Amino acid sequence: MSVAVSVRIPKKMANWLAKLANNTERSRSYHVQRALEEYMEDCADLQIALERLRDPHDRLIPSKEFKKKLGL
Repeated sequence: MSVAVSVRIPKKMANWLAKLANNTERSRSYHVQRALEEYMEDCADLQIALERLRDPHDRLIPSKEFKKKLGL
């Protein structure tokens, strides 16, 4: 189910979005949705990384050891 959401963006960005939509033959909504999905995934990944960094029981691995484990 889709829900309509209204946002205000700068005119320059709106023009860029319209041009992108036209060039790719996709809707503006499609591109906004994809960009929002990517942003939200990045935020979730960052939150996980920060939680792990703050976890005193999560052992940090020195870069030399990490590279060795990867065979680099």
